[in-house]
Amino acid sequence: VLLLACINFMNLSTARSEKRAREVGVRKAIGSSRGQLINQFFGESLLITVFAFGLAVIGVWLMLPFFNEVAGKEITLLWFNPLFWLSGIGFALFTGILAGSYPALYLSSFQAVKVLKGTFRVSRLAAIPRKALVVVQFTVSVSMMIGTIIVFQQIQFAKNRPVGYDYNNLVTVPIKNDEIHQHFEAFRNELMQTGAVAEVAKSESPIVNTWITNSGLDWKGKDPDMQDEFVTVRVSHEFGKTVGWEIKEGRDFSRGFATDSFGFVINEAAAAYMGLENPVGETMKWGNNGIYTIIGVVKNMITQSPYADIRQMIFFLDYKRSNFTTIKINPGVGTGEAMAKIETIFKKYDPVNPFEYQFMDHQYAQKFGEEERIGKLAGFFAILAILISCLGMFGMASFVAEQRTKEIGIRKVLGASVANLWRLLSKDFVILVLIACLIAIPIAWYFLHGWLQNYTYRTEISGWVFAAAGLGALLLTLLTVSFQAIKAAAANPVDSLRSE
Repeated sequence: VLLLACINFMNLSTARSEKRAREVGVRKAIGSSRGQLINQFFGESLLITVFAFGLAVIGVWLMLPFFNEVAGKEITLLWFNPLFWLSGIGFALFTGILAGSYPALYLSSFQAVKVLKGTFRVSRLAAIPRKALVVVQFTVSVSMMIGTIIVFQQIQFAKNRPVGYDYNNLVTVPIKNDEIHQHFEAFRNELMQTGAVAEVAKSESPIVNTWITNSGLDWKGKDPDMQDEFVTVRVSHEFGKTVGWEIKEGRDFSRGFATDSFGFVINEAAAAYMGLENPVGETMKWGNNGIYTIIGVVKNMITQSPYADIRQMIFFLDYKRSNFTTIKINPGVGTGEAMAKIETIFKKYDPVNPFEYQFMDHQYAQKFGEEERIGKLAGFFAILAILISCLGMFGMASFVAEQRTKEIGIRKVLGASVANLWRLLSKDFVILVLIACLIAIPIAWYFLHGWLQNYTYRTEISGWVFAAAGLGALLLTLLTVSFQAIKAAAANPVDSLRSE
């Protein structure tokens, strides 16, 4: 973004070269050396950047709370830190030198004799570096536009992925004492009797964030060389009913079957992982823990990253080591009222520890936090880059229109319409933006394709993204240039030609 601002300064400074040529000629004629002129132009550039640094500090101070919220940071301005001021001013000076280098070297090279005799004309080739810089500007801007769209597309793609359970109205509360473990049935019944709770269950980890894996399981047809690994979750009988999982084959855990204490409920990914076409009824030996029977298969559920493949999971009954309570709030009861009733029951069984809880929909939303921050920041800087590029384009269009005032007047006298003149003045800028799009698209595709490889579950990069970004850049260019173009085209030719 800073580079784009530097490009604007270079472009507008060199575009005014014909106007400053006479000044350079006079200064050289009265004894100024080229070194003195270079110092003058560098001084102008440095003065602007140092003044801009002061405004930037004020701008950052005002916008820092907003930026911290978007970026998820706690950044503060180090007002009394000498290193902060030294590095900030040093960076401003470096920017001034970078931005002023091309104009200083270019403007100071004019020959005084040619300028003062009136034979000096800026070569047509002098416009090539300016056009190249405009292309660089819009290449960056279009790339950032494409990047922003792809990031948000990836987030939306993952958000639309089927979760496999209902996290709405689900609350998880950690169990911090043995009283709840020892009297869990009574504790559950009291919660249900409040009328605010639809169902209660225990689990080893929250459904949206499972982290425990185990291995050493054996089943019929297993490859002897296979190193197995399963995500395992200890649960109580009503866990499936509480989270709303979907049974695809077999049945859920039931208090009517005493044998369920040695029963497994697996997900579809586990059935595929084990190569079992009809898994219900199959047995699995788990080291010294015994032999378990698969009683049901549930639909795959996102319990870890929404961008990764669903891992093979096993659920089994274990009331002793299930340290989280999962509560389904009755949809007909207000959240505040429900939580107050739930807290009362928790405090009865655990008066010592603070009542801490988390809503499952909030926990699930946090899985998108990093990508959403990337998307917001990319969008913010893309807008900034486009704004700076358009400001530069506006300045260039203004200068070109001013340069061609007499040409426009002659064309109008000869019958050219406003539309013809608008097309004439806009054409060059449109061509530059089209070139920038052709460069930006493969660059953006390369980097974004690489970024998407970090995710197993990812969106595809569609052609419409590039088309939309290119079309957006063209429309912004036309809007930016059109104001100056139409203004110049609509001017009275008498004003520009009466001195000829």
